[in-house]
Amino acid sequence: MTEPAPWVYSDIVKEHFLNPRNFLMGDEAAYSHDAEGVVGNPVCGDQMKMFIRVKDDRITDLRWKTYGCASAIASTSALSELAKGRTLDEALLIGPDEITEFLGGLPKHKFHCSVLGHEALRAAITNYRAR
Repeated sequence: MTEPAPWVYSDIVKEHFLNPRNFLMGDEAAYSHDAEGVVGNPVCGDQMKMFIRVKDDRITDLRWKTYGCASAIASTSALSELAKGRTLDEALLIGPDEITEFLGGLPKHKFHCSVLGHEALRAAITNYRAR
C-alpha cells in the first residue's frame, strides 16, 4: 500500500483555502462595486474575477471569484486581506512574493497561483482608473 503524499502547504494556506476571506458568494450583479478585473492563466486553467470598492483612492472592500486550485484560492484570499484599506498605488505594490510570504510559502510549482490574484487586482484598478 502506498503512503499518501504529505501535505506540502503551510497551515496558513490550508486555512485560507478552507475558509477563504472576501470570496463573493452568489450573484455578481448584487454586489455593488466600482470596478472589476478578469484574468486567466492558460498554464493552469485558473480564472479570476475581482471586484473593488474605492473611496478617496483607497480600497474599502474587495471581493473575488475564481476557478482555481487550492493555491489560487488561498493566494487570492490572502491578497484580499492585504489589499483592503490600502490606497490604489499601495495595493498595486502587493506582489506575488508578498502574498507567498504572507502564506508561509507555496510549493515552487504553485508560485504562479499568487500571480493570478495580483493580475486580477491590477486589472480592477486599471478598470477603475479608466472610468
